[in-house]
Parts: sequence; structure tokens; C-alpha cells
Amino acid sequence: MWHTYYAPSSLAEALDLLARHGDDCRLIAGGTDLILELERGVRRQQILVDISRIPGLDRIEVQRTHAPSSGQHVSEITLGANVTHNQVVASAEIAAHAFPLARACWLVGAPQIRNRATVAGNLCTASPANDTITPLWAMDTTVTLASREREERTLPLDRFFLGVRKTALQPDEMLVRINIPALKPAERGAFLKLGLRQAQAISVVNVAVIVEFDGGRRPTGERHTQYAIRACIALGAVAPTIVRAAQAEAYLAGKELTGEVIAHAAGLAAAAARPISDIRGSAEYRRDVVRVLTGRALRQVRDGTERAGWPERPVLLQGSADRKLQIANCSLQMPETARRAVTNRPASIPNTQYPIALNLNGKPVTLQGARGKTLLRALREDAGLTGTKEGCAEGECGACTVWLDGMAVMSCLTPAERAEGCEVVTVEGLGERERLHPLQRAFIEAGAVQCGYCTPGLLMSAANLLQECPQPTAEEVKQALAGNLCRCTGYYRIVEAIEHVAGSPT
Repeated sequence: MWHTYYAPSSLAEALDLLARHGDDCRLIAGGTDLILELERGVRRQQILVDISRIPGLDRIEVQRTHAPSSGQHVSEITLGANVTHNQVVASAEIAAHAFPLARACWLVGAPQIRNRATVAGNLCTASPANDTITPLWAMDTTVTLASREREERTLPLDRFFLGVRKTALQPDEMLVRINIPALKPAERGAFLKLGLRQAQAISVVNVAVIVEFDGGRRPTGERHTQYAIRACIALGAVAPTIVRAAQAEAYLAGKELTGEVIAHAAGLAAAAARPISDIRGSAEYRRDVVRVLTGRALRQVRDGTERAGWPERPVLLQGSADRKLQIANCSLQMPETARRAVTNRPASIPNTQYPIALNLNGKPVTLQGARGKTLLRALREDAGLTGTKEGCAEGECGACTVWLDGMAVMSCLTPAERAEGCEVVTVEGLGERERLHPLQRAFIEAGAVQCGYCTPGLLMSAANLLQECPQPTAEEVKQALAGNLCRCTGYYRIVEAIEHVAGSPT
């Protein structure tokens, strides 16, 4: 799909490559959108610049200020270009001070997608249905762009987005930071989406609502008379870019959020939408969904229930508890083997000139001719490991799930070159024919294996969950399997097998 793949180890090197190749190259971090765009011909660039190993770009930074009357408070949160959706989900600071973004990231794809997909990549893809754009727009976020030849520039989102899949990024520019004003103590925010299924669903409509109340932050569930000082309502998937429902926002200012007021504001928000009809919903249906979701979100922030259903310990499929803590603290370090593989090669030399060396199922392996392929194809065609399956090649079925440096990922959306110097585990690495992994035995004993096609991916997700959370709840098991589809049956016996290994009641 690509003929040249660069892996710069610094921002300066990445900007040099952009300046040199311009429109002929494309930045890649998670690749969960870009790989599909290349497959479908939406993007035709044959030169990829992988920024995912650049130190410091995976940081979440919190700026605190001191006010004489209220003491210290968070004023801004900054996301680096490589911050993933799961890093946002795991961040207590974002959950506390930018909750609509945390909720949106949690509803993106499945754990395997969230482990690779970046928030910056979601913005640069510039689809109006992308979930994270809507809450960021409602929170008056700005983005900072860098290039080799010009000074950095910072743009609000209404100037960054120019239309469907169109942004203000120049060919030699890179989005390096996302700057998010933190919610004030008197503000509450909610994000809601409607998809055609509970997970792995593109938004038919999504809505972000932020309301600043006159009485400060209230305890969750407490209800008493309060008035809205200011409201922000952003609508996604209903226009070429995100829409702010300006009339509804103006109407809410100074009013108590009674049922009648909320109903009228929701109607004004629906009138602001300019949706199209497509395979996922008609324009009329989308307008009505805007009305319903806006009303629901306003009631949530009024009643303090916007965090209902937010998991105490979100399932990340990041492996061990130590690694989960590293993700939450943004303190992951590049594996030493990967660091040597990258730093020993000049960024000016494309990696097409080298084989791919990695640790595969506990053994050092060198793959010849695997460049320009997805990790899925490299594993099957070049490593001869056919346990990893291709079900959809779109990151929706989970049959291709493997572990990349301990994280569960969709190998169909991961460039083979990204595994350079990394540890990769496939279903062949879970157990041996004579000594099966406990989950493999449990799947057999519970009758959880039918046609068997989806089984490798299910095993990889479930085994990763048990490393991360040895005794998961039933809900956590469901979260872990959200990215794995089984078409033979329901999931009862699969869940039973996992709970048996975990020692949980069935």
C-alpha cells in the first residue's frame, strides 16, 4: 500500500521530511483511519512518516493557575499529537476537568482501536461524524500547527476545519498540540452519541453540551434551582463540519433548566442541524435525534447524572496493572530494542531498505519483504503464523487481534513497520499444543468454539483482560470483547469460559 516508510525520532526530523516530500507523503501515528483510506483509495500517498516513536508527543499536560479566592485550579489541558484515546480514557485529570472528551474517547471503536488511534488523528481525518471533534469544539479548543519553514500557528477549530475531510493544514505542517480549556468549577458537560450498535459504531448523530451554572458545582444527584449563565451545544454528523446551535445557546442564557425550557432549547438545536440522508439515517431522522440527544444531555447536566455509566476502571486491554498505570501517567518508555532500531538509522533513509526485526512470540525474528504491508499480512505471509485471521480488514471484527508491546491491537490496521524492535504476541504464542493456555482449555470445555474463525481474536482480547484485571466483572468482560464479533452464536459460553478462568461466578 506504500512504498516508503520513515520513522523519525524527533519532531525536527518529521518536519524536515514533510518539507521535503509535501503532498507526496502522509503522517501516520495510530493509522486506524489512514490504513483504510489507503486501502479504499481515499488517500494515494505512497510515502508514510510514522511519528509514533517521537519522544514527548504522547504527553497529557495539565496547566494549573492560582486564584486568590478559589485557590489552585486546572485552567488548560494539552494533548500531544500521539496521545491515544485510551490515554484520555485513563486520565483522571481529563475525566475531572474535560469529561465530555473522556466520554467521547470511551465511545470510539473498541479497546484495540483506542490503543492505537490518536485524538490528533481523529481531528486531522476531519469527518464530521468523528466523536472527539464535537466535545472539543464545544470546549473552545485550539490546535497548534508546526512546520520547518514557518513559526507555529494556533487556530480555533472553526478555522481549522474547512469542510468534510478538509482542514487548514498545509502539506508541510503537522498538528503538534491540542489545547483544551478545562471546565470551570461551575460548568458541567455531557457527550452523547447514537450509533447503529453499542460498540464499533460511527455516529449517526453526536451531541456535546456544556452549561455554566450560577451556583457552582453541585454534588452528583442533588437538585435545586439553578440558572444557566452560559451554554455551548455542538452537533456532530449533521453538517459538513461541527455545528454550534447558537440560537439554543442564546435562549438558555439566564434560564432555569425546567422541562419546558429544555424542550424548547432542544427544538432550536434540531433546527440548527443541516443533515443529509445516507445509509445510516435520513435527514429527518437525524434532526429528531438531535432534539432527543440535546434534551437528554441538558437534563443530565441539570441533574448531575452526566457521569452515569462511566466505568470505575475502564478496560484498556493494556496488559499488566503496571502498564495500565504507565498509560494513566503518560510515562511509557519506548522498548530498548525499538529505540536501537530507530536511533541507529538516519531518519533521512527510508526503512524500505531494511528487513523488519522484532520479538515474535518470545523469539527474535527477522521478516524479509514484509514492508509496505499491514502487520496482519506480514504475520500470515512472511512469518507463517496463520492463527491471526482476517475477517473484515477494517478493524471491526477483532479476528486479527494481537499484542504489540503488551497492548491489544487490530493487526489489520497496524503497519508491519511499526512492529520494528517491538514484542508481538499472536494466538500461537498463548500456549502450545501439549500445554494450552487456561483460556484455550476453558473455551473447549465450555463449548465456546464453533467455527473457530473468531476464536483467536477472542482469546487474545480475553487473555489481555485477565492480565490487566485478573477478576473482571461481567461488564468488564463485555467491554473487553466489544471489538470482537462472533457470528456463530451469542457470547454466553465465551463469557462463561472467561469467568471460569478468572474464578468469577457464571
